[in-house]
Amino acid sequence: MTRADGRERVDQLRALDLQPDFLEQPHGSILYAQGRTVILCTATVEESVPRWLRGKGQGWMTAEYALLPASTGERKERASTRGRPDGRTIEIQRLIGRAMRSVCDFKALGERTLWLDCDVLQADGGTRCASITGAYIAASRALGRFGLSKALSGAVAAVSVGVVDGVPLLDLDYSEDSRADTDMNVVMTGDGKLVEVQATAERDPFSRELLDQLLDLAAVGIAELRIAQDEAIAWQLEA
Repeated sequence: MTRADGRERVDQLRALDLQPDFLEQPHGSILYAQGRTVILCTATVEESVPRWLRGKGQGWMTAEYALLPASTGERKERASTRGRPDGRTIEIQRLIGRAMRSVCDFKALGERTLWLDCDVLQADGGTRCASITGAYIAASRALGRFGLSKALSGAVAAVSVGVVDGVPLLDLDYSEDSRADTDMNVVMTGDGKLVEVQATAERDPFSRELLDQLLDLAAVGIAELRIAQDEAIAWQLEA
């Protein structure tokens, strides 16, 4: 089959374009493009922790996420204009934080906070998954600069899967996601353990067999994403 964006396989990721150190000021950054979805992920190490962690000898990691005004077909109102983030934004940034904290050694981080910011420049499906995958790269590069690489006890990446017109597909773009019968976001560690599975039957309920099939499909995508992550993390690291 040929998919809407030209991909010829059901288990094929969209084209990846990863540009580490896209910005000079953050401790770690990457311009992360997966197909037409483009996200700027940055990581900043702060030499302090929230009040409730002071004196406990461990750090914290937190994430923020935003769709920039021109990232979608219609202008997205800024949170500063609305006065607060919307429910979807809060849900996604909490997911990013949970995903990253699942592979963080807070003792090794020490009394520091790692801030992860994921700003969607262009959205074409899979923004939460791309944010997690990109945030891990930005975090790794930032921590590496401070000699704190051990603060990441493992790797994490995320990918979407779904069923469109009865066919299980990997890495849905918006045209596929918007008409999917089943939609799922899968977050996995580098050694194949599940961190979070967000699965929804948009129409008919799905079987346990289909769930397992989609998880296997996600694992294929995660393995490819992990290779791309490692290459981006190692990019000119010696410099």
